[in-house]
Amino acid sequence: MSFSYKVKCELCKAPVQRLCCARAEAYGVLLYCNIFTPHEIRIITENPEFAARLPRIFQRAFGIRFDRQPENLEQKGKLIFQILSPDKLTHIINAFGYDPRQSLVVHINFGLLEDECCRISFLRGAFLSGGSVTDPEKRYHLEMGTSHFQASRELAALLTDMGFTPKDVMRKGYSVTYFKQSEHIEDFLTKIGAPVAAMDVMTAKVDKEIRNGANRALNCDMANVNKTLSASQEQTEAIAAIKKHGLWDKLPEKLAETAKLRMDNPELSLAQLAEMTAVSKSCMNHRMRKLMEMARNLS
Repeated sequence: MSFSYKVKCELCKAPVQRLCCARAEAYGVLLYCNIFTPHEIRIITENPEFAARLPRIFQRAFGIRFDRQPENLEQKGKLIFQILSPDKLTHIINAFGYDPRQSLVVHINFGLLEDECCRISFLRGAFLSGGSVTDPEKRYHLEMGTSHFQASRELAALLTDMGFTPKDVMRKGYSVTYFKQSEHIEDFLTKIGAPVAAMDVMTAKVDKEIRNGANRALNCDMANVNKTLSASQEQTEAIAAIKKHGLWDKLPEKLAETAKLRMDNPELSLAQLAEMTAVSKSCMNHRMRKLMEMARNLS
């Protein structure tokens, strides 16, 4: 089950009560469905919860039934809803303020979306019909696509007016409005009636931040370990060169102590070696530099 599927199932639990909101939701569905023209309405979905909701929405909004709808909503695959009756199509088109006698260039009739509840219902319908959202464990992306270019532009204006910052792109003949900010996806899902899904996005974001923080800390630790081992190797090689040239016994007491400590503890950092001898890290670093300089003078 995809994340989009779960989101739409949650949205379909919203009650269908007020006539204005039912009509607004149906409006969003139609503007973002497969076909909405004066000659045909066709809505295709694979979500049985949405399929079960559609007849209730259209009955409440327009008092009509679909001319074609699936007999078994639980069947797998595409579930097709269709209206071909001229009288039904005229009734629906008139309800949205369009003229069915003219070519249908679809605009959003904002007069039907004056109330906040109707705006929310409209957005819910648009998302149910033409929307998708990526699993937040993978990435953040929510979009709604329609073949009605002007309606898509006006949807973006509506979202902007509601405090969102959507982006637009044309893809395969569809105008797509989308979000990539996790915060806007969370807010959008909460507003249209999917707070559980919004919480999933928030949780995924927190989990990612924790994992990324742990990975950064691990990478930093590994880098420090590699740096310590590399420095230790150079120091032990320098001390081995001093010993090879017979200068070990001629080392001053403190340098000899430092050299022996390094050879016995190649895995430790200078700070750890300093702790073992009760001297400062700066002092230990100074002694090691003297040993390294002696070794360089031998070559």
